[in-house]
Amino acid sequence: MANMFALLLAIATLVTGIIWCLERLKWAPARQAKVAAIDTAGGDLLDNNAQQKAAKQPGWIEHTVSIFPVLALVFIMRSFIYEPFQIPSGSMMPTLLIGDFILVEKYAYGIKDPISLTTLIPTGHPKRGDIAVFKYPLNPRLDYIKRVIGLPGDRVSYDPVSKEVTVQPSCSSGNTCESKLVMTYSTLLPSELVQTFRFLGNSESSAGFFQIPLDREIPEEGIRLRTRDERIGSVTHPILTVPGAHDQLSSYYQQPGQSFGVWVVPEGHYFMMGDNRDNSADSRYWGFVPERNLVGKATAIWMSFDKQEGEWPTGVRLNRIGGIH
Repeated sequence: MANMFALLLAIATLVTGIIWCLERLKWAPARQAKVAAIDTAGGDLLDNNAQQKAAKQPGWIEHTVSIFPVLALVFIMRSFIYEPFQIPSGSMMPTLLIGDFILVEKYAYGIKDPISLTTLIPTGHPKRGDIAVFKYPLNPRLDYIKRVIGLPGDRVSYDPVSKEVTVQPSCSSGNTCESKLVMTYSTLLPSELVQTFRFLGNSESSAGFFQIPLDREIPEEGIRLRTRDERIGSVTHPILTVPGAHDQLSSYYQQPGQSFGVWVVPEGHYFMMGDNRDNSADSRYWGFVPERNLVGKATAIWMSFDKQEGEWPTGVRLNRIGGIH
């Protein structure tokens, strides 16, 4: 859907731009020449009416010319500088909530062709801890947002019991890896976020996330999540886990030649994970993100609506407006 909008915006900008150029360089001068010819022929009332008629700009050209600068500005801003996105799911909670509207810095990882995502001008690469928007590798029509955990050459290990990550840089060459990256975890504590579930026969699915103070009771169908700080390199951020939840280990992406739950990030690729670890479909399940799929870096929340996935907003969270960490 995002790619289709980018394509339609590009086409609209191109078409209106061509008409704008034709009007400035061809049609407007031609009308002025007609007016001058009529003026030379005579100056009676009939000629004045003919002059006005010859000088009049057709309505469709007037509207097209007036809308082109707006489309051009939107196209440039959205394609190369900042693009707005909405957070539709809870996979990045508590950092990003459902209903957050964020700004993504498009030039952070290279100035790219907005249609093909081909890098035109290299400007930088993701760093561990960045929150990145990218095209989902299994369906590039979808935009995903996750945190960058592994860079090219990193060996990433995930313990589904302790739910902790280990990163060893420079492992892709087959030589001895560098020392493990400093990753620390704070004490696991109850969170104000509660996840509710709906039960259908022998299965259950998430019904939503709600903020309920620690001193209040939670619904019978709800589970109070646990939170702790994870530090990856110089970046510290909170993560969430569901007490008693187990990963779908049978669905883990099994990289050829690697042990279960261990992935070595290929050159030109990245390993992504959601902060809501037990509610995130990420690189643990579908593998790596190619660099060409990167859209940009999430930098700020410009609006936030209080809502649940797939439902209408019930309020506005002005206190969430600001930078993303």
